[in-house]
Amino acid sequence: MRFTELPTPCFIVDENRLVQNLAVLRDVADRTGAKILLAQKAFSMFSVYPLLREYLAGTTASGLYEARLGHEEFGGETHVYSPAYPPGEFRELLQYADHIVFNSFSQWRAYGSLARAAGKSCGLRLNPECSTQPADHAMYDPCGPTSRLGITLDNFRPALLDGIEGFHFHTLCEQNADDLVRTVAAFEERFGKYMEGMKWLNLGGGHHITRDDYDVETLVQCVNYLRKKYHVQIYLEPGEAVVLNAGWLVSTVLETMHNGKDIAILDASATCHMPDVLEVPYRPPVLRAGEPGKKAFTYLLTGRSCLAGDVIGEYSFDTRLLEGEQVVFGDMALYTMVKTNTFNGVPLPLIAIRQADGTDKAVRMFGYEDFKNRLS
Repeated sequence: MRFTELPTPCFIVDENRLVQNLAVLRDVADRTGAKILLAQKAFSMFSVYPLLREYLAGTTASGLYEARLGHEEFGGETHVYSPAYPPGEFRELLQYADHIVFNSFSQWRAYGSLARAAGKSCGLRLNPECSTQPADHAMYDPCGPTSRLGITLDNFRPALLDGIEGFHFHTLCEQNADDLVRTVAAFEERFGKYMEGMKWLNLGGGHHITRDDYDVETLVQCVNYLRKKYHVQIYLEPGEAVVLNAGWLVSTVLETMHNGKDIAILDASATCHMPDVLEVPYRPPVLRAGEPGKKAFTYLLTGRSCLAGDVIGEYSFDTRLLEGEQVVFGDMALYTMVKTNTFNGVPLPLIAIRQADGTDKAVRMFGYEDFKNRLS
């Protein structure tokens, strides 16, 4: 049974599943008064921005291009944070951003007067030095030793707060509300006394709000506590939670072979199309597949590039994989399209929407020119 009649490889974002996630986020916003923003670093498929802006207040960006995309295609509020702003980009950035968050007091001194003169709301990213990441997620821990992300208490300069309207911290990655509660306690212990006179507090991203086991009630209580205690606007900026389990990457088996194990070579690639598989590493779910040995036929799924390590993982199936058969990877909206590359000249996957009526609509196809124009 084919998952789609579109050419593969292709990303498909399911509109109905997207709406389910957005409804959860809107409920949180309604119950807390928080403004929820799309973190574009996780998902920048602007063809669905008209749907997203029915539920969300705006976007967050990590630099000039994301800020411009959010401003032009999404609207609403555009927030930007960068560990350091390149001098050649900052003035242009002021055309698009509403909130600008600085990573250090030196960045604030360098650019704060320009931002304030342009009428922007300025804030500082703080590091509450409260690690909640498991050991295997060290690369995603903004509070880890030697982190460059955010101002620690030792580097905090209260005398330089004039003109600062809010604080921002981002410490979570795919986590539940209990870790937010721990982080808020650490934030208050270190920086709570500086909240007087602030207008907003941004709790960052990494909140897995739309996951089945997420404790929404604790999140609501935590946000309401902060809002009432400090009389500030609260912001949340999830990326993954917006599109969790709402995307697919559909691939086709090009060939099968045996070398110690049964191997399937796909037209999709880990290194080109889902690099988190190699970087994290991450094991994506596969539709109608199980763990190795759980079903009758186990295959090592591999990509089509010449990289020896272009390997996705071992999965088992009820029947043998045949050339031309589709293999469908789940949860492929977040950190996928934004990270694809054309290493080895491997084409980028088509991008499509599975519409509310179940039909698939291609919204972007890529070709040779997309590969060539990235080079010189």
